[in-house]
Amino acid sequence: MIIDRIALALLIIGGINWGSLGLFRFDIVAWIFGGQGAVVSRIIYVLVGLAALWSISLFFRDRNIVIDSEK
Repeated sequence: MIIDRIALALLIIGGINWGSLGLFRFDIVAWIFGGQGAVVSRIIYVLVGLAALWSISLFFRDRNIVIDSEK
């Protein structure tokens, strides 16, 4: 599903940002968009959080999906 790929991309962005915060005390999102309080930064933080919530559903999905080339 496309929403799964979008969630994955947002989680990668969030993971890289958290990694840079943990290692270097540097918030990449805040640096790019003008601080942690900037509207765009806050929107990105919310989107990453929503992507994480969406990704919880991956634990409960059926893993027996047939790939088209195997049909």
